[in-house]
Amino acid sequence: MFARLLGPTLPPYDPLVWERLPFPQKARMVCQSWALQGYGTPPGIYLVYLLKLLLYVGGWLFFCGFTPGLGGLADIGGWWSTAAAFEKAILWSMLFELLGLGCGSGPLTGRYLPPIGGFLYFLRPGTTKLPLVPGAPLIGGIRRNAIDVLAYAATIGLLVAGLCAARSEPLVLVGLCVALPLLGLLDRTLFLAARGEHFWTAIVILALAGADFVPGMMWLWAALWFWAGVSKLNHHFPAVVGVMISNHPFLRFGWLRRRMYRAFPDDLSPSRLATWMAHAGTLLELSVPVLLLLGDGGTLTLVGLALMLLLHGFILSNVPMGVPLEWNVVMVYGGLVLFWTHAGQSPLELGPGVVAVLAVMCVALPVLGNLFPARVPFLLAMRYYAGNWAFSVWLMRGDSYRKLERLTKSSGWVYDQLGVLYDRATCVALVGKVIGFRLMHLHGRVLSQLVPRAVERVEDCEWVDGELMAGLALGWNFGDGHLHSEPLLRAVQAQCGFSPGELRCIMVESQPLGRRTLQWRIVDAHDGLLERGEAEVAALRERQPWG
Repeated sequence: MFARLLGPTLPPYDPLVWERLPFPQKARMVCQSWALQGYGTPPGIYLVYLLKLLLYVGGWLFFCGFTPGLGGLADIGGWWSTAAAFEKAILWSMLFELLGLGCGSGPLTGRYLPPIGGFLYFLRPGTTKLPLVPGAPLIGGIRRNAIDVLAYAATIGLLVAGLCAARSEPLVLVGLCVALPLLGLLDRTLFLAARGEHFWTAIVILALAGADFVPGMMWLWAALWFWAGVSKLNHHFPAVVGVMISNHPFLRFGWLRRRMYRAFPDDLSPSRLATWMAHAGTLLELSVPVLLLLGDGGTLTLVGLALMLLLHGFILSNVPMGVPLEWNVVMVYGGLVLFWTHAGQSPLELGPGVVAVLAVMCVALPVLGNLFPARVPFLLAMRYYAGNWAFSVWLMRGDSYRKLERLTKSSGWVYDQLGVLYDRATCVALVGKVIGFRLMHLHGRVLSQLVPRAVERVEDCEWVDGELMAGLALGWNFGDGHLHSEPLLRAVQAQCGFSPGELRCIMVESQPLGRRTLQWRIVDAHDGLLERGEAEVAALRERQPWG
């Protein structure tokens, strides 16, 4: 039973032999394996994520039950779209994410045992954090103190109070409007983990508009779809489509997965089919908000809602790496509440306060984030799953990775987590697939040139993706390369004391909208910046993942 439920699909090579091979050969083998097998996720893991989705929906039903007339399944058709139920959905979603139960949890985000970080870190003094103002008295340290823990606990308390209230509590909403930015000041990881660009913005609209929240929420939902589409107006997304289909839990057809690539196994560039699917997906994301904002409950609205269900249904069916499953559910729920049950309401009936919030969160930050992605976290820029992310690779020589034990944390070294369940070969196979995932994306193809510049022999190093490092050190990760860039490296170095050459990091930035290059850096934990440069995206398109 264990083997069937938790046994991963192993690659068609001996992982223990593979890990000792030269980098170009290793890269080619793991990428070819990903193309046909994806991550090799055990079937039981999908069941765990399904149960988590049921927990998410069940939690919403439970908290709705504190409001008279809500929460009953027998009459859900009469209350599911009420203002009270919608507010509970927003508060519960933020609580779910802030506890670490949502995005960035479980094996598909490199978190095995324990499968979550979240509150296991955020309530624990001494854990590593990324203050917005490093060095500031009391709040600018790199390790969590009593102020950090109490602020997090108080925010959780406010969310629970709002969820358990019989009716909307304006003081709770105002408190949350203040509390989450303060958490972000103490540790910017927390604002991102709470999905502040979405749920905090929604709470501010609720606090400002009260019962007249619908128009503001319409623009927020529309912005989330629109900017997600804008972020895919580049050459990165076709590679994402191939990587996703190769990892699809249901579309396990070899012929289909091969068709995602130009000429498997020798040319893993996106095929015409993958490129067409990417363009169709981009058009879909851009069309949904336009149709729903223009619709008034008639044909445009129905078409927009159908396309919305198609969009989020496709994402959910993929169970993508990073697993933003609950977020897709609340997007569908909000879309139906706002654009179906309130289809006749004009999105132009906005108060000045709501306009100001929308101008900052839904216009200014996304514009800046697309033009200057190094300055704005990809979540605040609403650049969702576009494949054009900042990322990093951490290369630790020999057994120097054991110095990470000096960090206060709840998660062990990645191989130690997996070693509880699997033998060494299976552990190497699974972690190796993470390397394949990174290389298969367009920007990952720069690594074939940068790895030899960072270390003399990569075979002598432990290769750890920055996402795994953020999960281990910070307690949360969700595709934001700025969480595992120089600030985290400095915090880790201050606590672990790596010697020169023991820890080298390759850091690659996103490609700015309208520009032809992306920037990269090679940094030594002890000696600092060693080299920086930029790569032409056109040249990456002509290169295979292994070089």
